[in-house]
Amino acid sequence: MNSVRKQRLILVLAVLVGLGIAVGLMFYALRQNINLFYTPQQVVAGEAPLDTQMRVGGLVVDGSVKRNEETLDVTFDITDGKGSFTVHYQGILPDLFREGQGIVANGTLISTSRFEAEEVLAKHDETYMPPEVQDALEKAGHPGAKKADGYSE
Repeated sequence: MNSVRKQRLILVLAVLVGLGIAVGLMFYALRQNINLFYTPQQVVAGEAPLDTQMRVGGLVVDGSVKRNEETLDVTFDITDGKGSFTVHYQGILPDLFREGQGIVANGTLISTSRFEAEEVLAKHDETYMPPEVQDALEKAGHPGAKKADGYSE
């Protein structure tokens, strides 16, 4: 092999190694930022990974909200009609949070029955339901899955 071909081969290999490292770092960074959505049925069935950052959503079970009077600790159950588990949250809940409504919580799944939420999001009006929660309720056949505006897809 002459020296020109050898230099080209080394250059091409260096570019490929650099590109491989860049792609690897990109995938590593994206993996850290992915927040997958899980329904209560998937959580109870063990489909959701433990100790992983995720989003869960469903309807707040009536009578399940328990507040600690001395701290901002709140626990409540969410369901999609097929599964139910407890969400623990420390902080101020959104003004529109109430029993029987759809919510999405961001946090970490501790066990199939306990979710530690870092953020709780409530719907913004009476007719809105987060799309993920709407789809989950429809798949579960929950009566709360009916679209409030009467439109169907």
